[in-house]
Amino acid sequence: MQRRDLLLTAAAAIAAGTTAKAADKSPRRIQTRDGVALFHQDWGSGKPVVFVSAWGLSSRMWTYQAAHLGGHGIRCVAFDRRGHGRSDIPGTGYDMDTLADDLAAVIEQLDLRDVVLVGMSNGANEILHYIGRHGTGRISKIVLLAPTTPFVLKTEDNPYGAPKEYFEQLWQAWSSDFPKWIEDNKLPFFTPETSPQMMQWVADMLREVPLPVALATSHAAISTDLRPVLAKIDRPVLILHGDKDVSAPLEFTGRRTAAGIRGAVLKVYPGGPHGLFLTHMRQVNADLLAFIGA
Repeated sequence: MQRRDLLLTAAAAIAAGTTAKAADKSPRRIQTRDGVALFHQDWGSGKPVVFVSAWGLSSRMWTYQAAHLGGHGIRCVAFDRRGHGRSDIPGTGYDMDTLADDLAAVIEQLDLRDVVLVGMSNGANEILHYIGRHGTGRISKIVLLAPTTPFVLKTEDNPYGAPKEYFEQLWQAWSSDFPKWIEDNKLPFFTPETSPQMMQWVADMLREVPLPVALATSHAAISTDLRPVLAKIDRPVLILHGDKDVSAPLEFTGRRTAAGIRGAVLKVYPGGPHGLFLTHMRQVNADLLAFIGA
């Protein structure tokens, strides 16, 4: 073998080793029962907390909670729902059963026990549906931020919701011009003190979601009645909700959810909009830390 060949062989070996090391450092993927790979982030160590994101947002939304809790001896796990962020985007599986089973896959494949579940908005729906399907064997506590539970569709036996026509008009607006709808409706999500940059950060996250995914996950959450699950919850529950929430009005969602769960604690944030995790970040982080550590 010539010296040039030796150099090429050595260079190839180094490159292969470098690639292998890079692969070893790449984030581990959660595999769902139907073969979808879910991206997840895992910060800190200690008592595990699994964050379930709001409709249309990815695990990045929990950055400020993870930074705070991770510095206080808490392990923060956040995953991208299928079709969101860095997870796979399959053509199916956006029904509530599958989304709840995806959450179960995260918990089980990471072998998490004594878990605190934290979900916002439609993420709260997925948490409750998970409890209904998988029970609370691995769960110690539950936190719901601005939940859209237990059932926001107005029916003959549910006056606490909006009529189907309202949601059909909403979905039509998304189907016509999703970016415009995001821009037109972002202000009520925040407070006047929220920086334009923070608003843009959240809007950009939402714009990344494919429209079919946004529609399918919304349809699933709206049409799933979680009222029967409330009585099955046998773990401590904290609900944080703002009294200026336009997306999930307190009287129809957070207060109804708290009333149906035995022992649930509802904390109302005066002036709080839907985006509490950002607009009331310090208080949310303090409440989370106090509840998780109690």
